[in-house]
Amino acid sequence: MKAEQHDTELKATPTRSEHAVPVDSSEPTFPDGGVAAWLVVAGGVMGTFCSFGMIQTFGVFQDYYTLVYLNEHPPSVISWIGSVQAFLLFAMAIVSGRLFDHGYFRHTLVGGSAIYLVSLFLLSLAKPHHYYQIFLAQGIGMGIGMGLIFLPCVSIAAHYFKRRRGLAVGIILSGAPVGAVVNPLILNHLFNQPSAGFPWAVRTVAFLNLALLSLANIFMRTRLPARPANVDMRAIVRDIPFWFCCAGIAFTFWGLFIPIFYIQLFSVKHNASHKLQTSVVAILNAAGVPGRIMPMFLADRWGPFSIIWPVVFLCGCMAFVFLAAGHSDAGLVVFAIVYGWISGAFISLSIPAVASFSRSVSEVGTRIGFMGLTGALAILTGSPISGALLNPPHYTWVWPIIFSGVTIFVGLGMFVAAAWLKKRSAVALP
Repeated sequence: MKAEQHDTELKATPTRSEHAVPVDSSEPTFPDGGVAAWLVVAGGVMGTFCSFGMIQTFGVFQDYYTLVYLNEHPPSVISWIGSVQAFLLFAMAIVSGRLFDHGYFRHTLVGGSAIYLVSLFLLSLAKPHHYYQIFLAQGIGMGIGMGLIFLPCVSIAAHYFKRRRGLAVGIILSGAPVGAVVNPLILNHLFNQPSAGFPWAVRTVAFLNLALLSLANIFMRTRLPARPANVDMRAIVRDIPFWFCCAGIAFTFWGLFIPIFYIQLFSVKHNASHKLQTSVVAILNAAGVPGRIMPMFLADRWGPFSIIWPVVFLCGCMAFVFLAAGHSDAGLVVFAIVYGWISGAFISLSIPAVASFSRSVSEVGTRIGFMGLTGALAILTGSPISGALLNPPHYTWVWPIIFSGVTIFVGLGMFVAAAWLKKRSAVALP
């Protein structure tokens, strides 16, 4: 009787060919830990240390170029170097994201590392008052290299983590503020050493980056086969709440980097102590380490949109506080710590916030690429506009600070609109 029942169950069981979607039965598993997974995270930290970490170091270069190396140029012109560099880091996400999806992780990472390191060493050879040399090496060359390095370093976490993916990405992104702590300390110290100066300060950072990127290329390996899918571009283009979210990120980025890029020059012009002038960028970015990790842990539990609204609100408030921070060293330190934490939190949360609109995993890379492009356009123009509003040699700080705060609050309004439209379309936010 049992044998007959068993035969009946076998006949009733559908074969593999009878399944409408056989892929569901072969969903990949994720270790969510282990030596290989955490080595990948370590490699990602090194990659973001060298890429995004150098973007956040530009405040040191902005100050040095304005006062010494390119002092015949106004801050608005000098800031184009950092803006183009940051623009390319985000804009290249469309290229590096597609290469990653198609299985070219290794080629993208090695190629980006080579372009970045060659450009960094070429920057050390740039002559004083030769703007075009610095712009080509630091703005264009390093920017392209960073753009090829950054997204693969963040995306590789998806091969090893699912339940704790947000935490893994947050740890990887924490490499950026660590790099933005270490690099300014090295550069500010060596810029003022007669035996080193600008050339050997940059070369020292370049050799450090060479070691870290070499290890990153060794540690990081893909785990899952490339599965490029046909993305429904029409559905993404018509996803109005998604585009409001992208607009929110763009407006916030438009003002977010202004205090980061100008805080060292701000401290110099407000007669802060010499020790604080050379360490304020490092302090701001050190605070960004927990700011990258803790909100991502909360986003895994409550969803990125639940965390990103208060973070953007605080960023807008602190942008206006920047003006009052110059009255004392203590006020500037407090501002650097708080702003470093919340700006780092926003940068990390922007990625899962955009990804939360995806209808399937295959859309995530494309949506992040669109976010990178819109954010890149804002970053490209934000600092030069602020440099023009600064009106050197008078240095009227109130206008760039107002521009920073207002654009961040406009970004907050876009996030609120995105959430309302998403709720109205009866699709629950994560």
